[in-house]
Amino acid sequence: MSSRLRHGLSVMSSLSASILTAGRGVFVVREAKQPEKPLILYEYEGCPYCRRVREALTALHLDVEIRPCPRGGKRFRPEAEAIGGKALFPFFIDENTGERLYESADIVRYLFRVYGEMEVPDAYRPGTPSFLLSGGATAIRSGRGIKARPSRAPEKPLSLTSFEGSPFSRLVRERMTELELPYTLHNLGKEAFKELGPATRRITPNPYIPKEGGKRYRFYQKHGRVQVPYLEDPNRGIALFESTDIIDYLEKTYAL
Repeated sequence: MSSRLRHGLSVMSSLSASILTAGRGVFVVREAKQPEKPLILYEYEGCPYCRRVREALTALHLDVEIRPCPRGGKRFRPEAEAIGGKALFPFFIDENTGERLYESADIVRYLFRVYGEMEVPDAYRPGTPSFLLSGGATAIRSGRGIKARPSRAPEKPLSLTSFEGSPFSRLVRERMTELELPYTLHNLGKEAFKELGPATRRITPNPYIPKEGGKRYRFYQKHGRVQVPYLEDPNRGIALFESTDIIDYLEKTYAL
């Protein structure tokens, strides 16, 4: 099977995983103010409980420092256990308030209350049918983003612009998890219905320009387009948009 065909099939299963989450992690519910100190999340991409936290972060447009902790990982799992006393994920740290939380429901509630200044929206509450379906997203991806692979550690964390429901971004996040690559996750959720569709073919026929003042508009002003995933590696001065190019780069640069 050619690499292009494998990637296409992977995109399709990733899209199916996004559909199962019923739109969570796609649209911004409320753009929260970024905290002074970065939020920190020890997690791994294939974990359904970790996914629920990332969905809430996208809904609030909040950035977060990701410390990947795949099974068998040696880089950040011991660190998380040393700090929190147990190897349980997700593990969330907010150095702005001193809060440390493990349970995904508690983290989601905290994010909406403290940074969204609102109650948890119904779609993000534990126990709703759409919320429970998110576990199926892990099954569809056949264990990707769960187990660690040998890799070189980057001197500086990478930077990834993404949103949780993006099927192309998921492929990159899975690979970064497996390689235990730390990164700043810049969430760039969709702010309006007209933004549905891939970067090159929005649902509306007119040229796409994000609403002024928003996070997407700032990205547009800087890059001339709004497209995810977008990877920056400060260790090598590399910046890439396409998921295939990013994955190839990660494999060639950091995989052993």
